Amino acid sequence: MSNKTTRNPWEIALEQFDIAANKLGLEGDMCEILRKPKRQLIVSFPVKMDDGTYKVFEGYRVQHNLARGPAKGGIRYHPDVTLDEVKALAMWMTWKCAVVNIPYGGAKGGVVCNPMEMSQKEIEGMTRRYITEIAILVGPERDILAPDVNTNPQTMAWIMDTYSMHRGYSVPGVVTGKPLCIGGSEGRNKATGRGVMIVTLNILEKLHMDPEDTTVAVQGYGNVGSAAASFLAEEGCKVIAVSDVSGGFYNPKGLDLKGINAYVSTSKNHLLEGYKGDADPISNEELLLLDVDVLIPAALENQITDEIARNLKAKVIVEGANGPTTPEADRILEDRRITVVPDIVANAGGVTVSYFEWVQSIMEFFWSEKEINEKLEQIMVRSFNDVLRTSEKEKVNMRTAAYMLAISRIAEATSIRGIYP
Repeated sequence: MSNKTTRNPWEIALEQFDIAANKLGLEGDMCEILRKPKRQLIVSFPVKMDDGTYKVFEGYRVQHNLARGPAKGGIRYHPDVTLDEVKALAMWMTWKCAVVNIPYGGAKGGVVCNPMEMSQKEIEGMTRRYITEIAILVGPERDILAPDVNTNPQTMAWIMDTYSMHRGYSVPGVVTGKPLCIGGSEGRNKATGRGVMIVTLNILEKLHMDPEDTTVAVQGYGNVGSAAASFLAEEGCKVIAVSDVSGGFYNPKGLDLKGINAYVSTSKNHLLEGYKGDADPISNEELLLLDVDVLIPAALENQITDEIARNLKAKVIVEGANGPTTPEADRILEDRRITVVPDIVANAGGVTVSYFEWVQSIMEFFWSEKEINEKLEQIMVRSFNDVLRTSEKEKVNMRTAAYMLAISRIAEATSIRGIYP
């Protein structure tokens, strides 16, 4: 049995949109406007590799909707990046920003590459050339970039530096998720994982589940998954399984997360592979099917398919990744009364603190980590409760409720601005 699917992520994004738009009774013209990305840029560019040869990479930047503010979205480096995937991620970013009610539109970018097989020098060269190619779209008032899969604060520093060199002065607001020493924000690096923890605790409270008696499995032990696991463990939850692209580990008595984190921070490519602690090996698919209270898919999209959904044993799914659950799986999970806290709510902590960082860069005034975390919790709890109320009022699952809330806000902004000319 495989947990992979051939479903196109853009088709999934449109199907999720259509379900909520139909429930809202959205007019056909407005549906047509909101279904289409505003801009799609494809670039091809050569990069000199360490052996002296040149390799041509393909990259994308998509801006989905700008009705509520400048575009905002991450950059991912992965061999499976496609234009349709980037379009889907940009659309999901639009809804995510609207759900947490921050003044951004959605965007996303990516380069087709395998950074695991590239040196730091090659990744830097590719990054600088990529940002040069898409610079016609980006800027602190136009389109703000951020880290995503296989990108990090160092990547953002290269992007900021390259953009600034072309402008002739430092422009820290062109990216978020950058290092603190060049204008980054306290709390940003673990903000998405912290947000996942916040909504997990809120859904546990709603379902009258005690964190002290809650078991958790996390698929995808990168920046988001590792932070979410550690924060939940601090709150009393028992994290019994984690995995990444190299495999995973399971211990029904609870994992030694401090030991795992110490190992991953020093391992090649920062992967779990080779960990020798008190835990049994487990595959990504086996992890998804474990008998746990909370499952956190924090890897890539299309992980929880209909086949997985039929056999899944978790009581609650909190989506740390973007688009991990297919619409077919959603219907099965709803029929089985398994609660799903959707991505555009659960993993919105990253874009929320990115917004704080952007504001701080513009003001050149910075808040403490305590202030950042307090502001983040306020927004995440408010957004979670907004979605929960909509779900109960409209008698729909939380994903459809979140989409309805987001789409109605985008539609209102579009209507009030009018259509130019």
